Amino acid sequence: MPVALATQLRDGTKKSHTMAENTGFVSCFLKGVVDKSTYRKLISDLYFIYVAMEDEISRLIKDQHPVVSLIDFQELNRCESLEEDLTFYFGENWKELLSVSSSAKAYQDRIKEIANTQPELLIGHHYTRYIGDLSGGQILRRIAKKAMNISGDKGLKFYDFDQIKDQKEFKLKYTKILNSLPIDQEMANLIIDEANLAFKYNMDMFKELEGNLIAVIGKLLFSFLSRKARIGSTESP
Repeated sequence: MPVALATQLRDGTKKSHTMAENTGFVSCFLKGVVDKSTYRKLISDLYFIYVAMEDEISRLIKDQHPVVSLIDFQELNRCESLEEDLTFYFGENWKELLSVSSSAKAYQDRIKEIANTQPELLIGHHYTRYIGDLSGGQILRRIAKKAMNISGDKGLKFYDFDQIKDQKEFKLKYTKILNSLPIDQEMANLIIDEANLAFKYNMDMFKELEGNLIAVIGKLLFSFLSRKARIGSTESP
């Protein structure tokens, strides 16, 4: 008999969600402290993760996996949007310039591992990433646009879910599917554990990005202080 997975996932990941929001990188991002070099590293890492997830889920859907095939929501896919953003930040030869961070590689490897050993666990990653992106996307988009002084819409496609016209209606549909998945409580518990692990992989990625962001802020501060000392300015940071 199906279990109410959607509610259990929401309640079972609250602590991890809060921890992720309180990482230094996310806190800085939400306050508008983000630069293009750090942001493009973020989306390049996300690209590696989404390629793995969408490739594996697509394969399992094609193979008609009894659980994974039920979350066939093409409108959530992010790879195409990320490719547009990567072209904006890196140029047309972006594929030659990308390198995966160690944290994103570990995340990617985990997705591939469970896809081949216990595919049902992909539900935890699907929920954590896609619903998180959909829910907070527009707020983060506005922050990123202002912080990086981007005019127009280029470079921010990751946050655009053009095929989803009514987010509330879509989330209701998604919840209904999660609650009707043919799994038992034991599998539900494993999926919740995996969703919490997904948050950990994201936090590991954020920690790596923190180092990059701190270095950028340090350079800007050093440049400001050097200029101030040179001209004897009373300019504020």
